[in-house]
Amino acid sequence: MTLLDGITSRLVDTDRLTVGILERVGDNPATAPEQTVVLIHGNVSSSLFWQELMQDLPSDLRVIAIDLRGFGETESLPVDATRGVRDFSDDVHATLAALGIETAHLVGWSMGGGVVMQYALDYPVLSLTLQAPVSPYGFGGTRRDGSRLTDDDAGCGGGGANPDFVQRLTDRDMTDESPTSPRSVFRSGYVADGYTSEHEDIWVESMNTTSTATGNYPGDGVDSPNWPGFAAGTIGVLNTMAPRYFNTSGIVDLPVKPPILWIHGTADAIVSDASFFDLNHLGAIGVMPAWPGPEVAPAQEMVSQTRDVLEAYRAAGGEVTEVVLEGVGHSPHLERPAEFRRALLEAIGYIGRPADPAPPTEAIILSSSD
Repeated sequence: MTLLDGITSRLVDTDRLTVGILERVGDNPATAPEQTVVLIHGNVSSSLFWQELMQDLPSDLRVIAIDLRGFGETESLPVDATRGVRDFSDDVHATLAALGIETAHLVGWSMGGGVVMQYALDYPVLSLTLQAPVSPYGFGGTRRDGSRLTDDDAGCGGGGANPDFVQRLTDRDMTDESPTSPRSVFRSGYVADGYTSEHEDIWVESMNTTSTATGNYPGDGVDSPNWPGFAAGTIGVLNTMAPRYFNTSGIVDLPVKPPILWIHGTADAIVSDASFFDLNHLGAIGVMPAWPGPEVAPAQEMVSQTRDVLEAYRAAGGEVTEVVLEGVGHSPHLERPAEFRRALLEAIGYIGRPADPAPPTEAIILSSSD
């Protein structure tokens, strides 16, 4: 595991499983919850992806990045998809309990956004930062209002994974020799065109920590009479986000509503109203054959669904800040680190929001990497 300067790793024994975490050298375990930030990665990744952000956040914060089960250094115990992402969120809670952290600011990326939303439904949190989050209605198979297209969630879940990509994860492929190589998927899906990084090898290494054991990534599928011929199974990562199991729109009804930051890019290929990872959208553009049409299999309007739920959250008394980054893909914290960091620090109350209009002069200290 490749660690950047100032980042350390360790294993934490919990009452559920052994969990890998990243921390910063010098962070104080006695730091108050109000200054504690917990980072939750997304699908086919690990805590390694957070290292640049961890380096750049203020030193008086305590920052922890947690590996979800089956990723990074955490045990690859099977994932019960019939619980949605609760296996993941309960693991996070068990980890924080083992660390003596009662509550904190949670940051979730992609699937991790769904994990922290589920966490907020079950446990107290101080704030939520949702970076390119999965829709509150899961991934695939729903109309704009969240209603399911089929009773079996056809086209969703583990059956939709590309088997060559899964094999290359198993083989820890570091090449870019194929469109299904993890490095190629990173370049085409995780970031927008033009992004480069001296740490790309680490990001690919992180993807390759994904466990492809039974019950982990991608999960099982079952035959379906509905297009495209398969539906969500009951175990594994991708099935956790099938709409029959996953629905976090209940955050609207939380009696205590933590402030929410929603930050996303306009060039996101994964979480989008026209996602290249949504089989219904691929059918609509002719990539998937025999698409039955928009009445039967419309593309999931993922971003619009998130906006609808968060607008309802705001109308019910919650605080929501949306930051849209033009030309940014699925990884704002990598692609626009200064803007992501500023938005996060505002969201957790570490710094105030800038005046509008801005004063004549304003000093902003950025790291050299920005």
